[in-house]
Amino acid sequence: MRLVMNEPVERMDRPYARRWWALLVLCLSLLIIVMANTALTVAAPDMTQDLGLSSADLQWVIDGYTVPYAALMLLLGAIGDKYSRRGALVLGLVVFGAGAVAGSLVGSSTGVIAARAVMGVGAAMIMPATLSLLAATFPRAERAKAITLWTATAGLAIAAGPLVAGALLQQHGWSSTFLINVPVAALAIVGTFVLVPPSKAAHHNRIDYVGGLLSVVWIGSLVYMIIEGPHFGWGVKAVTAAVVAGVGLVLFVVWELRHPRPVIDVRRFANRRFAGSNLAVALFFLAVFGAFYYLTQHLQFVLGYDALDTGVRMLPLAGAVFVGSALTGYLTPRIGMKITVTAGMVGGTAALALLTQVDATSSYGDLVLPLVILGLAIGLALSPCTDAIMGAFPESELGVGGAVNDTSLELGGSLGIAILGSVLASSYSSHLADATAGSRLPAGALATAQDSVGAGYAVAQGIGDKARQVGEQAAHASSAQQAAQLKAQADQLAHGARQMADAVGSSFADAVAHTSLVGAVILGLGTVLVAVLLPRNGRAAEIEAEGEAESEVDSGLAATPDAAAEAASDEPEPELDSEPASSATR
Repeated sequence: MRLVMNEPVERMDRPYARRWWALLVLCLSLLIIVMANTALTVAAPDMTQDLGLSSADLQWVIDGYTVPYAALMLLLGAIGDKYSRRGALVLGLVVFGAGAVAGSLVGSSTGVIAARAVMGVGAAMIMPATLSLLAATFPRAERAKAITLWTATAGLAIAAGPLVAGALLQQHGWSSTFLINVPVAALAIVGTFVLVPPSKAAHHNRIDYVGGLLSVVWIGSLVYMIIEGPHFGWGVKAVTAAVVAGVGLVLFVVWELRHPRPVIDVRRFANRRFAGSNLAVALFFLAVFGAFYYLTQHLQFVLGYDALDTGVRMLPLAGAVFVGSALTGYLTPRIGMKITVTAGMVGGTAALALLTQVDATSSYGDLVLPLVILGLAIGLALSPCTDAIMGAFPESELGVGGAVNDTSLELGGSLGIAILGSVLASSYSSHLADATAGSRLPAGALATAQDSVGAGYAVAQGIGDKARQVGEQAAHASSAQQAAQLKAQADQLAHGARQMADAVGSSFADAVAHTSLVGAVILGLGTVLVAVLLPRNGRAAEIEAEGEAESEVDSGLAATPDAAAEAASDEPEPELDSEPASSATR
């Protein structure tokens, strides 16, 4: 057995024998880049205290990863298709690991944000490479099953991130949540060379770098706007980002429609199955990431679980994802993609609807059923959508196909945290103001408590600390009258601390219920739209799409007529400065 797998998968005359071991490596690579975000939500309190992060700093520590991750995937996916998908995966793992090492060593908010951005660049190489290598390595008959396991891994990572981070934080500092990525990335690199065959497009013309750069501009600006506006206000930065995103998108579409070899043929979005699948992925991760954002806070702050206990209590979600994925493999071939995906989205809507019943008296037991239903829904809906998106691309564009799927996922997740996070913050602030109305809480303390649930409990703790200090003064008072006065004041402060803590907990629970209602409405309306978009005869559409993709692979033609004519001829590529003239004559 050779130590390094060097035979390209495109040259094999039969399915690669160790393809399921290769899938394990691809899933491991996917696992760490998803966990890098979910683990940080648990490590954030320790990081905030150690580095003295402001709320804005903490927001960009989290989202500094997201902007380059979402913005670069499409361009880097196309580069991986042309030169080497395995090379893109290995390079991405190296960059990701280097960013993780840097993140564990820095001692400032700027340093951590920069390290997270480097990790995001690495993730932008890794994510589309995993899907493109999967699609290239597995025969079409087995691809749906492999994608099901890939999707289940993503669901596992969402729940496993807090669990791993919580276990590490029991004995180590927040930097350990960065360092844990390094040995896993190293193992994935070794596994990639040993088990994953190299792959690149058999027919791939020069990359449309202008289109790729335009995609970076508009996607990056859009994600920046999504983060900046809801959290920090619609000032100059957010509005400028919105304008740049809008203009960049228009220029991108116009350029791609006119270019003979576009980085992505935007006409694909006119296909109902393709458009519906992308919309379903985006909407589902809007709901999942938004719910995850506020449920982890509820478990930690309101119910009082530590980081490890919070991770353990998210495990029903992970287990249910695997069950839902298994059901997908059974149901989709029998009842079609449309019914399976719609059922999954209905389940996700039902899970959010159940969370509208959360109140101040709710326990963890009240969250288990929604978590299980949400996990089942993820497994049911996402695997068929990912398979449909990948099936819409020929062999020469598998990296781009993976990037499109992952960009939809990342945009949905960013929107979920931004929209539902903004609703959560506004609802919590309003409920807390109502709950403390008539109290003698100073305006400054109320404003601080309204900033976040953590800040609210910190204010309550501060009042309790003041009560203990006054009680100690009463014990050492010089007269009985003074002691009685101080004791009465201490009792009043202690009562106020309990009232404040109760008000914070009930206000956040009410905010969770309100935010869940908004999320359920968004996902419910999205479910109707996706059900309308997806073709009715799902199985027939799948067979037709598979036939189209296979014919493109066999012919080696690109997606546009100009590119097809170019690929059919053996003429050399035109120089870069001849492209505008070519476009103008079309």
